[in-house]
Amino acid sequence: MSAERVFIDTNVIVYAYDQDAGRKRDLARGILADLWNASGGILSVQILQEFFVTVTKKIRSPLSAAAAREIVEDYLSWEVVPNDGESVLAAIDIQAAEKISFCDALVIAAAEKGGADILLSEDLAAGRKFRSVTVRNPFAAV
Repeated sequence: MSAERVFIDTNVIVYAYDQDAGRKRDLARGILADLWNASGGILSVQILQEFFVTVTKKIRSPLSAAAAREIVEDYLSWEVVPNDGESVLAAIDIQAAEKISFCDALVIAAAEKGGADILLSEDLAAGRKFRSVTVRNPFAAV
């Protein structure tokens, strides 16, 4: 994984901090540790926003806002792709061409903008290639 540029979808980060995620938590923590050791992965502002909302409001054992803020702050040392007007236009084009949700298309647009080869996500079809980005589901065997 370290030779490839890896973009992380929200679910990977959420599982790493979700006490109730079981085996997925262990896998996510390993993936993130590997990326930290390789000087970080790539994510976007959208991923950080979704992470914050999910871990403070949507999981069974939510984190405090202060704890989630500290985690977000830590991930700012990674490459963080901003979502700008060009990203929105790219996502619109991806959504139309690929027949996927706009939110997923925005993730793909950010991954591409960040120069990622791989998008780690369980939300999109594993092995599917969107433009220059290939989806891998790190939880497929779970």
